[in-house]
Amino acid sequence: MEKLRNIIAAFAVAMLAACASLPPQAGRTETHALDHTETTRLGAVFVPAEQQHPGSNAFHLLPDPVDALVARILLSEAADRSLDLQYYIWHNDTTGRELAASLLRAADRGVRVRVLLDDLGTNADDQLLLALNSQPNMEIRLFNPVANRSLKKLGAVFEFFRVNRRMHNKVMIADNQGAIVGGRNIGDEYFGASSDFTFGDLDVLVHGPIVRKVSDAFDEYWNSDAAYPIDRLMGHRAEPTTLAAYREKLDASVASQQDRPYFVQARQRLFQVIQARDLDFSWGNATLLYDDPSTITRAPGDSQGHLMTEWRALRIQPTQELLIVSPYFVPRKGGVAWLSGLTARGVRVTVLTNSLAATDVAAVHAGYERYRKALLAAGVRLYERKPVTTNESAEDKKSTFGSSRASLHAKTYVFDRKSIFIGSMNLDPRSMELNTEIGVYCESDVAASQVVDAVEARLDREAWRLEQRVDAAGNRRIVWIDTAADGTVTELDREPGLSAGRRITIWFLGLLPIESQL
Repeated sequence: MEKLRNIIAAFAVAMLAACASLPPQAGRTETHALDHTETTRLGAVFVPAEQQHPGSNAFHLLPDPVDALVARILLSEAADRSLDLQYYIWHNDTTGRELAASLLRAADRGVRVRVLLDDLGTNADDQLLLALNSQPNMEIRLFNPVANRSLKKLGAVFEFFRVNRRMHNKVMIADNQGAIVGGRNIGDEYFGASSDFTFGDLDVLVHGPIVRKVSDAFDEYWNSDAAYPIDRLMGHRAEPTTLAAYREKLDASVASQQDRPYFVQARQRLFQVIQARDLDFSWGNATLLYDDPSTITRAPGDSQGHLMTEWRALRIQPTQELLIVSPYFVPRKGGVAWLSGLTARGVRVTVLTNSLAATDVAAVHAGYERYRKALLAAGVRLYERKPVTTNESAEDKKSTFGSSRASLHAKTYVFDRKSIFIGSMNLDPRSMELNTEIGVYCESDVAASQVVDAVEARLDREAWRLEQRVDAAGNRRIVWIDTAADGTVTELDREPGLSAGRRITIWFLGLLPIESQL
């Protein structure tokens, strides 16, 4: 009996601790993007080109993972006055530390650095964040954080209905002159630096009037009620010696990686870009679409302030072709009806998503697979990314959406080869209703065609094409068409990567009423 009382008492203490409350936001300092940055080094590069294209915006696609890291380092090292970063995930790994070191260097030379991280997505070490926050020019805030920092996992359970709403945005802005928006988080697997796994992804580097819109959106999040300064959340500042100790470890870690072939290649690429002083930009109109940060306080079905509400207002109506690249794709009945309507009007609709063998979220695949037959019946060209591209040539090692041992992560939608949306939004219920998202709609036939041409050229080799067969009894079944590098075509009548255990898992997940969470 005494043992039972002790267990109950311990559980009660844990319950009370998990129910901690967030600190008040009263007195928190609001800050905003800096104006009049035309005379910065980035302004000196971007402004003359913008004057030659009045009212237009410049787009440079970043499909290559090394280039994506180089572009971020370049913005960080070139910034003179401000750096604003907003990310769902930031790993404390090789590339994460490389970029953190670059931000510290910027702060040391007087650049104001603001970093807004999603609390659950990042799951960062609070003490490390406090140390960075103690640099006078650097401030760290966490979005919609768990209140209890010592029992964070337990606290997340008890605060589920609040903390289930996450900030999925991925943005970097330098001097209010250049910005990177897209699908990549910060971590080795997003930049091709992991020896085990790579996410195939896409970002866009932009400059022009759209950058000021991106900065305004960042300010909305930074000054929102959901953004908590790390020191306020923890209730104290870092010890004076903490930052120096972290710098020592960070510098040693970064130095130990400099002779790795990956970073040798990255430095070479960085030098090439600096020497050329001119990236290949296309020009056109741009519209920033994003969720109002306060959407996390409203019911999931409330469309006010949602990115999709802004999307519908654009009335984008492809008449010839639509390419959808979405790693997590759960269209639901409304999405199937929309795509069916397009194909009925003669629009060629192609969807590229992850296969079961490639996905890192089995629950999403369970939600997606129930719509495959309806999509195929509607005439949608449906492709599922392979986890490994076999028999690659040296030229094939670089791919628009991933290489060997890769999972698709890009969120990209191309309309009639004339316009393209690049951002953080998947076509699934979580992106539509629960998370906040951001992206840029670029009206550029050059950028749009670049993506379509790159995808179409490799689609059959890098993905299984799904088709529907009807047997003698009239039953419909799906087959997977596998095209090898040498052009050999094989028809598979069972889903690739579906072991007996995996099949049971997907079957069970398909029974659960969790589609709204996917």
